[in-house]
Amino acid sequence: LLYLQVNRLTAWLTLFALVGYGVVYTFYLKRATSQNIVIGGLSGAMPPLLGWVAVTGTIDPNSLLLVLIIFLWTPPHFWALAVYKYDDYLESGLPMLPITHGIECTRMHIALYSILMVLACYLVYLVGFAGEVYLVWVTLLNIRFLYFVYLLYQDKPMNVYNQLFLYSIRYLWWLFSALLIDKVLVVYAFVA
Repeated sequence: LLYLQVNRLTAWLTLFALVGYGVVYTFYLKRATSQNIVIGGLSGAMPPLLGWVAVTGTIDPNSLLLVLIIFLWTPPHFWALAVYKYDDYLESGLPMLPITHGIECTRMHIALYSILMVLACYLVYLVGFAGEVYLVWVTLLNIRFLYFVYLLYQDKPMNVYNQLFLYSIRYLWWLFSALLIDKVLVVYAFVA
């Protein structure tokens, strides 16, 4: 349907994402490496690109920035859950980073990917894809996200990992809402 009703590029990219996630990640990477979340994260980060290409028929650098944000968001999101549900992942036999390399190593990886994600969020503003409304909103979101990462290094209970995981779900929704609201306000200001 995408090939016939939308455009060929969207169809091919969707097929790439589907095969990447449904076959390569699910049947191979998930069980093969502790970096499964990182490598498989590209398929999960594709929706903004797919939507962009469906509407415009082209791949734009701004759409790739949105993919980058989700790609960098994926490891902190899932590794926080993997630490919180450590016993379940241990029992499953999946080689998640906390199981193969320990919680301390995972904590460091969560922090590094979180910092990279925050920087990618600011690129959206720096390249002119979003304005000040987005900038203020994303700054508040990032402060809270990094606060949870900071708490991981304190003598806090495992519940902090769950709090980071739950916040990361809302974070992504709020981030894209901020981008949408920023764009709507720009269009409204232009029309008015």
